[in-house]
Amino acid sequence: MAAMKTVIDGKAVSAKVLEECKGEVEALKAKGVTPGLAVVLVGSDPASQVYVGSKVKTCGELGMYSKKIELPAETSQEELLTIVNELNEDPAIHGILVQSPLPSHMDEDAVVRTIDPGKDVDGFHPENVAKLVLEDPTGFVPCTPAGCMRLLEEYGISSSGKEAVVVGRSMIVGKPMGMLLLAKGADATVTYAHSRTQDLAAVCRRADILIAAVGRPEMIKADFVKEGAVVIDVGVNRVDDATRKRGYRLTGDVAYEEVAEKCSAITPVPGGVGPMTIAMLMKNTLKAAAQSQ
Repeated sequence: MAAMKTVIDGKAVSAKVLEECKGEVEALKAKGVTPGLAVVLVGSDPASQVYVGSKVKTCGELGMYSKKIELPAETSQEELLTIVNELNEDPAIHGILVQSPLPSHMDEDAVVRTIDPGKDVDGFHPENVAKLVLEDPTGFVPCTPAGCMRLLEEYGISSSGKEAVVVGRSMIVGKPMGMLLLAKGADATVTYAHSRTQDLAAVCRRADILIAAVGRPEMIKADFVKEGAVVIDVGVNRVDDATRKRGYRLTGDVAYEEVAEKCSAITPVPGGVGPMTIAMLMKNTLKAAAQSQ
């Protein structure tokens, strides 16, 4: 019989991070600095509207200044870049976040590159990507992988000398996640895998720490997981479910019920990695405000 597993509670850890943020906001305000975050939403994607609403609400709860800019889907690339440049110049704004996905006629990469790297609290600007690789502490780390590292830390899960497998290679989660696990202090041996990896199950079974960030519902099954591994499920997928009032349920990239039987610790979906993303965004905004002085 498998050992008792630990369910990693992202809500509890994010509440702790936000409590820390409150103290940091007060300290900055005492120096005459009110941390400010601008969130730009283009179009009316319902999931994006929910995310943006949560970010603005959290800023308010922490005593931060927030500016929400909502633009119609037909906004031109030039108009968006003009707004980003205005925010770059605005001394009241320390962090800029342009909510993705953007409408199909826009070049997301060009938008990211236009954001001042010192205000890029998503951590996607090439300058911040380089700082992550170089382990330069002045850079901004993407919020979701930073949240995953904080969860491991809070639960006393050391990655040093462990074998870590990251399933997924996006710039938002997969690639930065691997770099964080590889960094000095984390000291894991890291393998990147993805949906086209040959015999993916065998590669995943090597992992002491398995990070699933591939965006496919319940793709990681029990036979992908080594007995006693730690499983961090970054995926959030909507699956049609006629038995639910909303007509769908949220599920991760991991088949939770069967995998939980084998692992020593696991993040649920929802309530695992998700709450950490906004908490780490607030941390990054406070860091940007402090570094702007």
